[in-house]
Amino acid sequence: MEKVELLFIPGPGMGHLVSAVELGKLLINRDENLSVVFLIINLPFNTGVDAFIESHLTDANSRIRFVNTPCNISSTNDQQQKSKNRNVIAFEMINNFKPLVRDAVLDMISKSNNSAKIAGIVVDMFCVGMIDVANEFELPSYVFFTSGAGFLGLLLHVQTLHDDYNTDITNYKDSDAELPVPSFINPIPAKVLPTTMLDKNGGSSTTFTAARRIRETKGIIVNTFQELELYAIKSLSDHDVKIPRIYPIGPIINWNSKADDCTMSWLDKQPSCSVLFLCFGSYGSFSISQVKEIALALEHCGCRFLWSLRQPPSKGEIDAPSAYANHEEILPEGFLERTSGIGKVIGWAPQVAVLSHPAVRGFVSHCGWNSILESLWAGVPIAAWPMYAEQQINAFQMVVELGVAVEIKMDYRNDANMESKIIVTADEIENGIKRIMMDENKNGIRERVKDMKEKCRKAIMKEEGSSYISLAHLIENLNNSNT
Repeated sequence: MEKVELLFIPGPGMGHLVSAVELGKLLINRDENLSVVFLIINLPFNTGVDAFIESHLTDANSRIRFVNTPCNISSTNDQQQKSKNRNVIAFEMINNFKPLVRDAVLDMISKSNNSAKIAGIVVDMFCVGMIDVANEFELPSYVFFTSGAGFLGLLLHVQTLHDDYNTDITNYKDSDAELPVPSFINPIPAKVLPTTMLDKNGGSSTTFTAARRIRETKGIIVNTFQELELYAIKSLSDHDVKIPRIYPIGPIINWNSKADDCTMSWLDKQPSCSVLFLCFGSYGSFSISQVKEIALALEHCGCRFLWSLRQPPSKGEIDAPSAYANHEEILPEGFLERTSGIGKVIGWAPQVAVLSHPAVRGFVSHCGWNSILESLWAGVPIAAWPMYAEQQINAFQMVVELGVAVEIKMDYRNDANMESKIIVTADEIENGIKRIMMDENKNGIRERVKDMKEKCRKAIMKEEGSSYISLAHLIENLNNSNT
């Protein structure tokens, strides 16, 4: 069979790149004639991907390679730019890379005459502008959607409301209204709509543009699985003929999350199913006032905890959080000493390894989609505390639609231009903690999470798993794209 090459254009940030690389590994492991090239767009701020790429450059697998685009775009201090949503800035910057991406694709095509043919271009949901490059070279394009099918359905639905019914979705900001959406069983409260979608300063228009471009592709690869989002996936297949074919191929988990000895050694010493893990993703951080409320909640409830606590970037900057030089400077006086027997505060956390440890019982999470899948795979219930992007809608789906999580504060926002005006109190935090740590399955959540853990594994089982079969269909489509 003829050898083919697939070009991936991942989005900015670790969550997007890690999932894309894991998908690439799945593809080449299933088809020996397929190779994958990751074209890395280097934005002028810290996205946390350099070390990850470096660790994979030594990989002996020659059918995965990385091509870096030079960063010829400067980060701007312009006040108008600083007022924009982080997602909008990322979309705009990525679009400016089109000439560089075009040159990279042209170079690949020129070298493919005597080797592999290019089967298509897979663009991240942030990189849909690169569909223009695929069209220029008459290559099929696919979208890799790193969130769930429910959010995908919401994205496409609000674009339809805007384009066909002249609905201004930004009017829902600060509203108590509820929005019926085909990919959700329950109406969605306006308070959990994604920040970018409600943003009048370019966010909503960026949302609609992304949805329109997604509809142009040959297929949408979604990091989910039938058993988790059956209702949403069915709605995308049945409701709108203008939606490309959906390929649910998850859960994709980053199995190479390396654990540091200190953290894992501490967990090894804890009783089984006793530890609360708190971690808020690549961009998750809190104000000093909010950190103190979390500390008060942990100290008062008295449960064992492992807390990934990171420092926010400087005001006005859009870099990822960094490690604190000294946690004592931000925590209440004496907190570390008083909790030394039951708690540990760290910086970066090896999340997959921690969640998989038998000592971990509950997870306070920002509800990024990767984190949700990782917690379900490990069978660890979530206390939902979303912060930015689509995390509020993810939290709603897990708490209300699926009943596999509890709420701490579902409408909390901590984004560039839409920060919460309130502090989540220690009492609210403690209440959420107790519901996943101390209740003996009174609400059935732990049993539902355990059931979903088994379904995660069945979805990727060889031959009969729903995601295994969906991935086979995708590979077949890729191999037939140039015939």
